[in-house]
Amino acid sequence: MSLNPRIADWTGRRVWVIGASSGIGRATAALLHARGAQVVVSARGESALNQFTQAHPGSVAVALDSTDAKAVQAAADGLRAQGPLHLVCYCAGIYESQSAADFDLAAMLRHDDVNYRGALHVLAAVLPSLLGAAASGAAAHICLVSSVAGFCGLPRGLAYGPTKAALTHLAQGLYLDLHAKGVGVSVVHPGFVDTPLTASNPFPMPALTTPQAAAQAIVHGWERGQFEMDFPRRFTWVMKFLRLLPYALFFPAVRRLTGQA
Repeated sequence: MSLNPRIADWTGRRVWVIGASSGIGRATAALLHARGAQVVVSARGESALNQFTQAHPGSVAVALDSTDAKAVQAAADGLRAQGPLHLVCYCAGIYESQSAADFDLAAMLRHDDVNYRGALHVLAAVLPSLLGAAASGAAAHICLVSSVAGFCGLPRGLAYGPTKAALTHLAQGLYLDLHAKGVGVSVVHPGFVDTPLTASNPFPMPALTTPQAAAQAIVHGWERGQFEMDFPRRFTWVMKFLRLLPYALFFPAVRRLTGQA
């Protein structure tokens, strides 16, 4: 069932991917470019963005720190002055393993700033124009890249997981508010993806997939009008099942699955 308008053709669609210097964001931007979209890539790493535009002629790079609200607004204003944005994808994020026994307030707030508040800065900057575009019958879509880590509490996920849970909650609320106004909303729940964020994990990562496979799932989901894209399914369904368990079963199950038992 399509919960958003399907996208049959990317030609002429202008897509802004924020968090496109590596991993899922970069692979998604590359696939969209190959499908004919007009791609704008943003991240803090200007060198990585320049490498992307050199490899993908016609794409545009806008170096950006999503934690800087004024910079995000200025970037959005500059892009709108050059033409409409049809889809905005927030894929920026950081991940640092943390447990309560080593509580680090600075790290907690860093995750909140990048993973969640950065998305709020982008929404504040683009929603008025997306609503205006939708009101005139044009395509308008916002996508937030969350994680299966936001489904439930996990060991050493104290800093990362809550920010992803917040993004999922935010996407659900946005859909309920914006669907009737013609703005598409989607959320992405990746499992383990082989990116710089996961490279430091000291534990086995079940069903590890590639950024390219993640990009295929995301773009395919947009094309089908899905609200949620989650992958790989053999892992995400386990995570979805866990959150349905009563706590008396949930906590022992998580401890066993994560080697904490």
